[in-house]
Formats: sequence, structure tokens, C-alpha cells
Amino acid sequence: MRALPIAIRDVVKSYGASRVLDSLSLDISEGEFMTLLGPSGSGKTTLLMAIAGFVSPESGSIRFGDAEMIATSPDKRGLGMVFQSYALFPFMSVLDNVRYPLRIRGVPDGEQRRRAEAALETVQLAGYGDRRIHQLSGGQKQRVALARAIVFEPRIILMDEPLSALDKKLREHMQIELKALHRALGATIVYVTHDQREALTMSDRIAVIDRGRIAQVDRPEALYRRPASLFVADFIGESVLLPVERAGPGATLQGRPLKLAGAVPPGRDLRLVIRPELLRVAEAGADENGLGGEVRQAVYQGDSLLLIVDAGGGLELRVRLPAGRATQSGVAAIGARVELALHRDDTVVLAEDPA
Repeated sequence: MRALPIAIRDVVKSYGASRVLDSLSLDISEGEFMTLLGPSGSGKTTLLMAIAGFVSPESGSIRFGDAEMIATSPDKRGLGMVFQSYALFPFMSVLDNVRYPLRIRGVPDGEQRRRAEAALETVQLAGYGDRRIHQLSGGQKQRVALARAIVFEPRIILMDEPLSALDKKLREHMQIELKALHRALGATIVYVTHDQREALTMSDRIAVIDRGRIAQVDRPEALYRRPASLFVADFIGESVLLPVERAGPGATLQGRPLKLAGAVPPGRDLRLVIRPELLRVAEAGADENGLGGEVRQAVYQGDSLLLIVDAGGGLELRVRLPAGRATQSGVAAIGARVELALHRDDTVVLAEDPA
């Protein structure tokens, strides 16, 4: 079966006086891996539960392909789901957990076993069918939950923070596996997380949600390099937001004209968005913006060195440099003067109060 697109239009959901989803609209393409990303309380999980049918919006539309789903019960939506807690049955074997969705759909026993074993093979758990749930590691439980979600070949799969219980190394490993599994299945996946790095790693596109509304939807690289608002710039990855002044069609930082990649946006309270890894030790060039100051702290983080630099006038820069090269060059010495550069192509200026 082909994957289905999802069209969400003007969905509203409130709890008492709090509007959790505020006329939210979003299009998810057929076969896309879409991540819903936002801080706690932003509405991302509520939106996922509305797609699943476990939350009933007051108004709006949710369509799977051509079919309106807003009044359809969860069991009639044909969705695969992976929960944060995995929700596996501890009294069942691994194979029986995986075949359960087929059993409740009335699939014959022989077909149940064949498809369940195939699903376990897909998630690299062939031969684990007779084990009990308590005999599995966290990563294996997560794979069983995935196998159960895909065993009946759903066209849409919903995932609610499925990797949050895993340790860092296993979580990063499973991110790559999930991305590969998505390519193999071709299903539409809607994934909820609060982890920006996880979202950037796995997604075709990311929908950033803020206070029940879509702040920005874009591909990971575009979202990171060209955020549409100060909220997105501050929330996605690591950034420093420096105040700049409007100067005709351009802008200045501490009285010095900035070489910019694009036009300065309308609005008040302009900020220059600087990603620490985009700053580098200055080598004078026509397309560079010179920045500098005194090193206040140097934090060794294995593959990189984070410098906290006092740029004067109350401004603080954060600079992330390759650890070996930075240590050898002496720029990490506390109190050292460091001259830095930001290339014109890496400049992003945003307004706090868009016009």
C-alpha cells in the first residue's frame, strides 16, 4: 500500500482557558518523515494525539489522503504507533507482542506468524520471538515496539518520543536505524521529540511548534541555517543573539557596518544570529565580519573547544573550535586576545518585533 499524506487545517484544542492548539495547520507529504519539535507545553504531543484520534479538537480538519478523520475513532484510522513507554505486554512473548495487531484484525494464525517474524527481521531481531519482554535490553524493547507498529503495514506511523528512555550512545545509534527503516518502509512518519539534534538527524522536514502554532516548517539544514524567527534561532541548536542597529538598508554592530547575506528584515530590536561553530580565527577577507575580544573561559569538550569571549560593551561571544588545533594555537589561553571572523554568507539578522 502507498503511504498517505496528512492535511491538518485550523485545528483548535483547549483545556479550560488554555488554548493548546491555536488554529494550527500543517501539510505532511506522502512518505515523509515529519518531526514535531518544540519545548514542553508547546502542543506537539497534543497535535500527535489529535492525529491519532486520542484527542478530540473543538474544530478543524485532519485528513489522511482524501478521507476526513476528525470524527473517526483511533482504532479505525489504521495507524501504527510507538509510544515513549513502548507499551509492550510483559506476559506475552516477543512474537506474540508483535503479532497482536494482526490477531485483533482477524488475520489467520499462520499469516500472523509469518508477518511477525518478517517484522522482527526488519528491525534486526530475527530469532528473538520466544523471549520474554523482561529479557530484553532497552534498545531491543524499542525495536519490538517498532516491529509491532509496522507488522500490519500501516501507511502512517506515529512516534511519541520513542528514544527518550535510551542512553545517549544507543539513542544516537537508533536514530540512524530509524532513518534507514523509514527508507525501507516508505510510510509517512510523524515523530515527536523535544531533542533538537535528534530532529535534525532524522527528519525530512521539521515543524517547530510554539504555543500551539507553527513557528516554522523546513528541511533541517534550512531550519538551522536560516531560522525565520528569533524563537526558532534560539530554540534550534546553539546560538548567540547580538543586538545590531539598523543603518539604511543594512545594519551595524557596535558602530561597524555588517557585511550581510541578505536584506535586513522590517521590525524592531534587530539581532544578529551567530552559531558558535561558524565563527573562526580571523584571516582578513573581503567577505568577513571581524569580531574579537578577550577569552574569559575555555571549555574542553572532547572533539571541540568552547570559548567564552568578552567582546566588550556587554556582548559575549561563544566560539566552538576544533579542540586539537585551538589548543595548539594558544587561542584558548584565559585572558588572550582573539580576533574572530563571521563570513558574509553565514549572517542572519532577525527582528524581535516583525513588522
